Amino acid sequence: MILETIKTPGLSHLSYLVGAGGKAAVIDPRRDCDIYLEKARAQGLEITHILETHRNEDLVSGSPILAAMTGAKVLHGPNPERKVVFADTAREGDFVDIGQLRIEVIETPGHTDDHLAYAIHDTAYPDGAVGVFTGDALFIGDVGRTDFYPERKREVAGLLYDSLQKLLGLGDQAIVYPAHGAGSVCGSGMALREFSTIGHERRNNPRLQFESRDDFIEFKVAEHHYQPPYFRLMERLNMDGADPSPRSLRPRMLSLAELQSADCDHVIDVRDPLAFASGHLRGAMCLPTGMISAFAGWFIRENDRIGLVAGDTGQLASAVEHLTRIGFDTIVGGHVGVVPDAASGADMRTIPMVGTEIVEQRLADRADDWTLLDVRDAEERASAAIEGSQHLYVGQLNEGWRDLDRNRHYTLMCASGMRASVAAGWLAARGFDRLDIYLGSMGAWKAAH
Repeated sequence: MILETIKTPGLSHLSYLVGAGGKAAVIDPRRDCDIYLEKARAQGLEITHILETHRNEDLVSGSPILAAMTGAKVLHGPNPERKVVFADTAREGDFVDIGQLRIEVIETPGHTDDHLAYAIHDTAYPDGAVGVFTGDALFIGDVGRTDFYPERKREVAGLLYDSLQKLLGLGDQAIVYPAHGAGSVCGSGMALREFSTIGHERRNNPRLQFESRDDFIEFKVAEHHYQPPYFRLMERLNMDGADPSPRSLRPRMLSLAELQSADCDHVIDVRDPLAFASGHLRGAMCLPTGMISAFAGWFIRENDRIGLVAGDTGQLASAVEHLTRIGFDTIVGGHVGVVPDAASGADMRTIPMVGTEIVEQRLADRADDWTLLDVRDAEERASAAIEGSQHLYVGQLNEGWRDLDRNRHYTLMCASGMRASVAAGWLAARGFDRLDIYLGSMGAWKAAH
């Protein structure tokens, strides 16, 4: 038997290849799915089944693509919003045999109505489940969000509670294999590890410590989550089936003149924030490669034409990889060479960085034309905030920028300065000229106070 985890950086997505007796199943594959074939072939396994835990909201499913490559059967849960055209419906008590392994279907609604978990049984050792693929129902240190059906929020929170009791009933020995790890937008309290057991989660997961079903429901209803606009695109693609990702992740190389004449909806600078702030092409937004998965879906719409600016070709390839995994394929090309651009007299701009002393002085002066704009999420803001600052979540600047005053001076802050750089870049691309970034942001403020 083999069980291998395939992690997708940026999305913190976890998919799995499980095999025995010459056959294999893949659980929740990503869109660029050659990796599953490569790993299966290396072990002499034939992929016969693809098991989806639910309709993902944060990435494009590779199930229909992998099925076309292998002839494998795709299974999906009952009660989707509409038909998942590339999958057969699996229900409670169904099972899939992979060599000596029997994978049992468990209906676990709550995160989504169509959610399934898959318990792994080793028929050679029949006393209880060996492990369970929990999808987005149970994470390591957290449980799934329940905000996708706002008109039914109490009902779906209760459904998740009931589903978690089913999973706990598998026994403390069962190993937990979730669909996401820390950093995913699907949960905020996940542990910084990707392994656990039902027993460990039963004793230590804060979301499993409530004394009653009603207490759990009250907590889940009071949670605050953000839903980027691209979630709707993911939902559609993951019911209708997406096309394969581009075979080449190397975009067409563009000169500066070609980039400027390419009629792009967005020019995205994927270098690190300090490089962006010290000098970037006018009109470019800041979105470092490691932040694309979390924030591109707030600012980019389906079929928007994208031009990329990077420090090197490897950075370009990484950016394309992240973008295609969330369904953004219309990449016009990439440009490398900001420093030579500056030397040739290209129209550049900078965004200053300021430290704690300057922020303290501005707060004390209470200038009428200055705002310290906190772009962290609501939970971070509730736990600690700088008196006198204003709040607007970085993702909500996608439309919220229209309510800001271009003539006003804004200092952008977050937890460290990373998201503040994204926010400042977006505002700069919209014509805001009086901007700076609080270097270190809340981390620096706490260190000084």
